[in-house]
This record gives sequence, C-alpha cells and structure tokens, in this order.
Amino acid sequence: MELIKRNIHMDRLKCEASTQIVLEDDINISDAREDASSLIMDKGNVVLEEVKVTDDHVKVKGYLEVCVLYTVDGKETDMACMEGKIPFEEQIYTENVKSTDQVEVNWEIEDLTVGLIHSRKLGVQAILTLKVSCEEICDEETVVDLRGGELLEFRKKPLQVATLSMKKKDIFHLKQEVEIPGSFPNIMSLVFWDIVPTGTEVKLAGDKINLQGELNAFFLYRGEGEEEELCHYETVIPFSGNMECAGAKESMIPEINCRTEVKGVDVRPDFDGEDRVFSFEVCVGLSISAYEEEETEILSDVYSVEKEAELSEREATFRKFVSKGSGKMKLAQRLTLPEPETIGKILHTAYHPVLTGQELCEEGLVIQGYLQMKTLYLRDGERGGYGMLKKDLPFRYVLECAYQENLRHYPVCGEVEQMAVTVLDGREIDVKCILYFRANLYTVRTEKIVEQIQLKDADAEKMASLPGMVIYMVREGESLWDIGKRYYVPVSELKKCNELTSDEIKCGDRILIVKNN
Repeated sequence: MELIKRNIHMDRLKCEASTQIVLEDDINISDAREDASSLIMDKGNVVLEEVKVTDDHVKVKGYLEVCVLYTVDGKETDMACMEGKIPFEEQIYTENVKSTDQVEVNWEIEDLTVGLIHSRKLGVQAILTLKVSCEEICDEETVVDLRGGELLEFRKKPLQVATLSMKKKDIFHLKQEVEIPGSFPNIMSLVFWDIVPTGTEVKLAGDKINLQGELNAFFLYRGEGEEEELCHYETVIPFSGNMECAGAKESMIPEINCRTEVKGVDVRPDFDGEDRVFSFEVCVGLSISAYEEEETEILSDVYSVEKEAELSEREATFRKFVSKGSGKMKLAQRLTLPEPETIGKILHTAYHPVLTGQELCEEGLVIQGYLQMKTLYLRDGERGGYGMLKKDLPFRYVLECAYQENLRHYPVCGEVEQMAVTVLDGREIDVKCILYFRANLYTVRTEKIVEQIQLKDADAEKMASLPGMVIYMVREGESLWDIGKRYYVPVSELKKCNELTSDEIKCGDRILIVKNN
C-alpha cells in the first residue's frame, strides 16, 4: 500500500502586534530661515532606519520628518518653510516572533500637532502607530490517493484552497516632471510642495506588474521679479508603468500592499533654459502576495474489509478564496471657520484616510475611520494673508458580502478617489469626496489530514459475530460508507446487492447486507 501525497503551499499569519507612541520635541528654525509669526500648514513622514528582530521582540528605529509652512514675521503675505526630524526607537513585544523571522512594519501618523513657541522655535507633538506583522510559509503534505490497497475501501472529500504562488517585495521607481504654464512667472525658489497619490491600481499580468494612478501635486514657489511674489500651481499627473515579475499571471489573486513616497522635488530649466520645471521621483514600495484557486480531493477515511485500519491524523488549516469586495461611499460635510477667519480663495487641500477598525458581521465588513483634511486658503478682506483649516471627518462604511462561517479578510485598502472643496460664503466651506475601499474575502477551514495508515489483524470474535446476511434499516444521517465500514463490506457490494445507482440513501431505507467470507 502506497500513500500518494501532494504538497499544498500556503502562508499564514504567525504573529502581529501594534503600539502607539507619542513623539514630542522642540525644533529650532535654522539661521538661514526667516522668523515665524504664525503656522499655516504641516505634513509628516516616517522613515524607518532599522528593524531588528529578536525572540518575542521587534526593535524599530527611525525618525519622523516634519515640514512646516509658516508666515514670515512682519510679512503676513509672505511664507517660508522649515524641516525637522524627531528620532524614535521602540521595542515592540511580539509574541512568538523569532530572531530568524522576516517581519513587516507599517506606520500611521494618527495626529500631528505643531505649535509656535516663539518666532524661532516650534513645538511638535505626534501620535504614531507602529504595526508589526510576521507571516510564515507553510507546506501541508496531504494524502490524495492510495495505490496497492486492494483490501481497502477509501473515500475522498473535495478541498478548495488558495495556494501561495508568489511572495516578494519590490520598489517601483518613476521619474516625473511638471512644467508650469506660460502664464506663470519663472521659478526663483521652491517654498512648499505636497504630492498625494490617488486611484492607485496594481495588477498582475504575464510575468509583470502593471501600475497606474494619479498624483495630486501642489507647488508653492517664489516667482522671478523684483517683488518675488508667491505663486501656487496645482495639477493632476497621471502615471503608469510596468515592472518585471517572473511567474505573475492575470488569473492570480493579488494581495498587494503599496506605500508611495515622493523624493527630491527639484527645480530645473526647460528647453529654453528658464527655470520652469519641477522634477521629482516617485517610489512605490510593494509587498506582494499572490494566490491561485485550486481544487483537489484529499483522503478523508479508510477501512479494510478483512483487517482493522488505524489512521494517524492531524489537523490542518486551509484558506479558500470567496470574493473580491470593493465599494464606494460619499462623504460630505459643511465646515465653518472660527471667527474672525474669512476665506477668499482655496489654494490647496491635503487629505489622507485613516482606517481605525474593521469588523465582520452579518451585514458585511464594517470599516471605520476618519479622513484627515488640511485646507490652505487666502484670507478675504483687509486682513489678508494665509490661513489653514484642519479637520478630521469620521466615516463608517459597510462593504457588503454574504456572511459565511469562519469568514476572514485581508487588510482593507482605503483611499480617496475624488475630492472637492468649495467656498460657500466667507466662513463656510463645502467638502465632498468619494472614498473607495477594497478587500479580498476568504473562509478559513480546519480539516483532518491523514498522515499514515496501519493495518492490523481484525478481532476474531468481532468478525465472527457479524451476520452473513442481514436487512439493515438506515438511521438518520447514515451513509452507505458508514454501513459498509461497520459491517466490513465494500460500498460497491452494497450498491450491487441493493441495485443502487448512486450513494444516496435516506433514513428508513432497508439495505441488504451480504458478508462474503
């Protein structure tokens, strides 16, 4: 007797942990920068320098980059920008992680607050969430058939599973250039920029990865001329590209986590030698897992018609793909500025969705979070100058899906698909946006897997006590397999004696059992 086995390649979450840290520090304005009178806009980014894994712990070292736009002291219509760094080092308890494991660390800036201590010093406070996850590759060797087991009856059961086909990390680099329109003055110096990706799509194709999306780009700069006036330019830049990815197929189920960063915005001359072009690099970090749906049959039970068959079994967990869930919601709200602020013109709105929780229930996948929004505007009236409105807009969305037992989901991706901010009157603005969510849904199923089959001589007294012929009345829930196993008779013999064309029987049926000695 030979057991025919098949290996099922999968991955699973081994462990995960998260922590929140509060970063607080004072940052001095460099001597090369002007004094500050008021703060207008800020943005933050986290740079991870070191991730060190030891048993049950992950040490994360890095720093928070802070960029602050402020009005120059004594010049309410002029602005300058400064940058600073706040270092951090955090030891995160991660149960079951080992020093040999590969971990992934994701971060989210929950809140960034910058205050003006005096004209040369800023106070920065940030709440940073660090999330550690460790996935392990696992191979489940399952028995799918028997060879040379003439005295054995065996049955199989279907198994649908999402097998792991690819797991890798990569970085997509994209060079972009933006030339300002002819009606704008030449660029003397760049003051502030904000570039946000939106509508990013990552797809697998034949041995490659396709990326496409848009970049919402805002540039604030000093124009050439005697007055060096502040100019702003905002545009949407479509991008697309391909990366080689051996083994990638369109039919695969992708789980791709991407984080986009913009590096090094510089000013360069156009073809006429005039400084009219913003140049920068976009880096998209990709964590790629790809699965394929497979259906097989695994051995579920065995018995012998002459001996006792003892099965050695263990439990194994398998993941089955259910569906790709996606949906959109509208988020609309009217916001009022505090007195005496009045808006003359909106220059730019920065936004970022923060997901705070996901929960599966009978109505679907409930997604909760808030939209971080910062709007830069020109004041109206005699006061003039610049102002900024900062607001968090909460949202709750139900991603509809048919509820199933043991339903699971991978991390939800949420992003802003459209955003519009308009002035209603001097102190009220209207915010309208469309949020897009997507998540793959799976069911997790635990099965008993046959490892070994051992044949032993049957108990002589037990075999002698079995009748040579009997009429058996089927009980609730019994199958031909159950009856054959109990009386050491092949299922094929039961069907033949009872002139059955299928395995279907029901409670109360009478089955003729003939034991061949």
